[in-house]
Amino acid sequence: MKSSGQSISPQVVKRLPRYYRYLEDMLAEGLVRTSSKELSAKSGLTASQIRQDLNCFGGFGQQGYGYNIAQLHNEIGKILALDKKNKTILIGAGNLGRAVAAHMDFAKKGFVLIGIFDKNEAASGQLVNGIPIRHISGLDDFCLENKPVIAVLCVPKERARELTENLIRLGIKGFWNFTHFDIGNQFPQIAVENVHLSDSLMTLCYKLDRLGDKK
Repeated sequence: MKSSGQSISPQVVKRLPRYYRYLEDMLAEGLVRTSSKELSAKSGLTASQIRQDLNCFGGFGQQGYGYNIAQLHNEIGKILALDKKNKTILIGAGNLGRAVAAHMDFAKKGFVLIGIFDKNEAASGQLVNGIPIRHISGLDDFCLENKPVIAVLCVPKERARELTENLIRLGIKGFWNFTHFDIGNQFPQIAVENVHLSDSLMTLCYKLDRLGDKK
């Protein structure tokens, strides 16, 4: 069920994949129904917050029953558009890029990885998860022929701007951005999800230090 047209908070959207993941775990356990209270225990969010989030899309529970897990899982998947098969390319087949290409299950997340590119000629032809690495010189022709809409960027920051501009020109509409170049600020018309591993690590360092203050 889609929202009724109201603007949905980005914070709500960011919580939906968490609910989807918890529900997937419940399905694997063979459970049939759940409640906002049980989801609260798993997520650390309040039951009220969970109900408010789901109500943004019409609500899915029944009084006295709770939520049918399979149905709610399916509906959240539709809201997140996980049934789409967005053609995706990955740029930068170094250690990080190879790990992302090899271990991320793109197909279950609404994407299909169709090409991997790198500037290192020695890497050309090597397979990552069954997909050959192509030299970056063939990027334009590949995009014009195959029309990908998403790019995963695993390149150094200094290469990111020029590469981003070219990819947008080639029809890319969204980026999964592992670089430190702020694509969203420079190109607000493009969908961007930034992944800053170093930021996450520094946040962990902060939390660990605060644990020491509580002793």
